[in-house]
Amino acid sequence: MTPTTVTAPGVRIRDLTVVYKTPAGELPAVSGVNLSLEPGTITGVVGESGSGKSTLALSLLNAVQPPGRIAAGSVEIDGLGDVLTLGGEDLRRARGRQVGYVFQAAQNSLNPLKTIGKQLLDLGRSHDVEDLRGLVRDAKELLARMGMDGARVLDSHQHELSGGMRQRVGIMLALVLNAKVVVLDEPTTALDMITQATILRIIREVHDERSLTTLVITHDVGAIAEVADSLAVMYGGRVVEHGEVTEVLGAPRHPYTQGLIRAIPRLSGDISEARALPGRPPTLGTLPAAGCVFRERCERRMAVCETDEPIPVFRDGRTVACHAVDHPLALVKRKEFA
Repeated sequence: MTPTTVTAPGVRIRDLTVVYKTPAGELPAVSGVNLSLEPGTITGVVGESGSGKSTLALSLLNAVQPPGRIAAGSVEIDGLGDVLTLGGEDLRRARGRQVGYVFQAAQNSLNPLKTIGKQLLDLGRSHDVEDLRGLVRDAKELLARMGMDGARVLDSHQHELSGGMRQRVGIMLALVLNAKVVVLDEPTTALDMITQATILRIIREVHDERSLTTLVITHDVGAIAEVADSLAVMYGGRVVEHGEVTEVLGAPRHPYTQGLIRAIPRLSGDISEARALPGRPPTLGTLPAAGCVFRERCERRMAVCETDEPIPVFRDGRTVACHAVDHPLALVKRKEFA
């Protein structure tokens, strides 16, 4: 793999709102999200199922499908512009060539009737790659680095590969065209612990070598701590906390972030210290129309949480959306994580 000196692009998501049509009308899965991916960094996005993580990721490809639609906002990528204004051939070429995507269910992005090698060549031809032999060599190298026999994999159909192998094939297809922005949706979900560690190492190595800007969607806080530079925490379609990964995990400020960390099982010490968050995450139909979306599960809720949605506040390199953060009791809570 040939390292590149091309500068990594920045990504700026501004006021992004994505809604889905339901019998109750259009309901927001992502609501007014603002998030910046700094050039050359890995940004992790964590949150429970239904928090809007995958919908946010699909928006970077302008790939939200009906009954969903992007109702407002912009996704600016350096050198490409606002992805949400692209359509037709321009959008098709941006997908894969400039923005690579690894889907959560890798088998859904593979054609069961073609070998992986034929799909690789189709991908190259659709993006006018002149050196198809070089493309195959690069694909074999990426697969080998992920612990697979590249020649065998390229000659295989998807049903001849395990779930973990298909996931790694998806990662290879997202990287092989040298896309500068890469989005990985739960890239280690189908993998065993040893393979997870290998994949995370490869993601970090390839990210550095190719000057990428990377977004990793996951529910695994421990996994993202291994590779990410910054961390965004989502709940109810909002980014409730965002900052450097060591700061967010080492001294979380938002009650939801604190709850996620408390719920992580411990390998040693008192296992009773791990406590599940009370209640259940909201669905599209149960999201409150006003106030804080986390208030029903929050031990620090106040009267204002019932009526006013908290405005994200940037302070000391951290963005937090919580009424309680600047309340005197918040200082006491922070000491638990100091």
